Amino acid sequence: MDLRTFLLQSPDLSDIACAEGFAARWKQRPFDKGAQVSRQGQPETDEYVVLAGCLVSSICDDAGKEVCVGFYVGPCVVTPNIARARDGVSLVSISATTDATIAKVDSHLLSDLMIASRPIRDWGNAVLRGALSEKAEKEWCLAALGGAERLTWFRRAFPGYEAIFPHTFIATFLGMTPVTLSRLRARKKQGP
Repeated sequence: MDLRTFLLQSPDLSDIACAEGFAARWKQRPFDKGAQVSRQGQPETDEYVVLAGCLVSSICDDAGKEVCVGFYVGPCVVTPNIARARDGVSLVSISATTDATIAKVDSHLLSDLMIASRPIRDWGNAVLRGALSEKAEKEWCLAALGGAERLTWFRRAFPGYEAIFPHTFIATFLGMTPVTLSRLRARKKQGP
């Protein structure tokens, strides 16, 4: 999907001239499967829209343990920079799990565009509200649900993602080991 078409799907950007002008400020770039879009601990000031393909975001501790914190299937907006970076440094790594096409814009430029244009401001605020809502729902899931219920929640919140993303990412996203996820998936296939 092209960026203009994606932006026009938002009720906030239904004005074609506004959406076209906004889309013109973004730069598109292809990424091969396995490529890093951003790296934890490296400078990061961009906002991203996945136009095609799939990405995951993850964090890694000092011991090298990686935990998945987000899934993106294009077309979609990646979690805003304000939630992914601190002081211009990325808190997460984002990598392509398939070949992908991404549009990017500097977050400072996006802020300026949001100040200058109410439709762009409304679009940006809707993206941020959506990201906060998703984060709160995931936190609730991890705090309140057991393993089987987490898998049920994941299947409802992210239909079809089990067939798209490696199960190691799904397991860490749900706060469990890949072995536990495999057992729960086998149990769900057999029924209660």
